[in-house]
Amino acid sequence: MAKANFKKGDMVVVITGDDKGKSGKLLKVDRKKGRVIVEGLKIQKKTVRRSQAKPQGGIEEKEGPIHISNVMSEERYRAKRSGKQK
Repeated sequence: MAKANFKKGDMVVVITGDDKGKSGKLLKVDRKKGRVIVEGLKIQKKTVRRSQAKPQGGIEEKEGPIHISNVMSEERYRAKRSGKQK
């Protein structure tokens, strides 16, 4: 299991995957499963059936979990990238 040095509210950067290079605030850290949920990243769509709470139904969007090994704290990422040029 990856070591989780993150807590809710930390700023992180995704280092691999579709959202590589994007940053956001941590909304949730699941240490048992080794996953984090980052605000505004890995958006997943879910269809919602009509109910009394949501009479219209439709499609709902929410953030999905990302494995903890695929994120890095933003300050550590910036320090690592500061000397590199393309």
